[in-house]
Amino acid sequence: MPRQRVQTFGVHAILIAYSAIALGPILLVVMNSFKARNAIFGAPLAPPSGQTFSLVGYAKVLSASHVGLYFSNSIVVTLVSMFLVLLFGAMAAWALTEYQFRGSTPLALFLAIGVMVPIRLGSVAILTMMRSAGLNDTLIALILVYVAQGLPMSIFILSEFIQQIPKDLRDAARCDGVPETRIFFEVIAPLLRPAIATVAVFTVVPIWNDLWFPLILTSSDSTHTITFGVQQFLGQYITDWNAVLAALSLAILPVIAIYVIFSRQLISGLTAGAVK
Repeated sequence: MPRQRVQTFGVHAILIAYSAIALGPILLVVMNSFKARNAIFGAPLAPPSGQTFSLVGYAKVLSASHVGLYFSNSIVVTLVSMFLVLLFGAMAAWALTEYQFRGSTPLALFLAIGVMVPIRLGSVAILTMMRSAGLNDTLIALILVYVAQGLPMSIFILSEFIQQIPKDLRDAARCDGVPETRIFFEVIAPLLRPAIATVAVFTVVPIWNDLWFPLILTSSDSTHTITFGVQQFLGQYITDWNAVLAALSLAILPVIAIYVIFSRQLISGLTAGAVK
């Protein structure tokens, strides 16, 4: 019994330490976003007080003409990319899992390479293709790249969950004359909600936080995302840290909202994957 308590204490200590490391920088950003400039550099670890509290950063960010557009661009790109990744990923996972055909194994291995090889290695080729297709400096270019980036992981995760669904459910539906499309959307898809929530979170966070592809694929204010838009407050010689921290704090809110919405399904999906 004492040994079990020691092990439990050790596990909790590791988890608490990891949580502090992960949440510490975020708390510092949010905390310092409510402080005056002198207080940010004078006492960065101290919480805002009556003398140091200031909303000047949020006032600058909200008054900037393009910040609202940056947020809307990020929301459009993230939601459309997530929807397409989930839809095509679930359909591809269903096809690879349910139907055996010549080339299915090489195709699955080819998709697995997308999990192992970072898509950024092909940045030059992607930029060339987008320019050739006339999609440079458009949100469509970002959406296409993010869909290609998220599909391999989506197919990999959803395939594992589809394999856990009893085959009798599909066979019973087929015996009743239900078309394959209805079997997928009305029988399989509802059972994939925990897995879909897991894939959604794993897809949304990298897209929302990405700076690389907006940097190389967009060049005008009308197509910038919020992560790239924050760069307008960074200068070569002078940086408006109040505005930068305020913009970063606002950018965190959508990710937190998505996590809160999908938290129950996310935990169920991760637990199911761990058990398997």
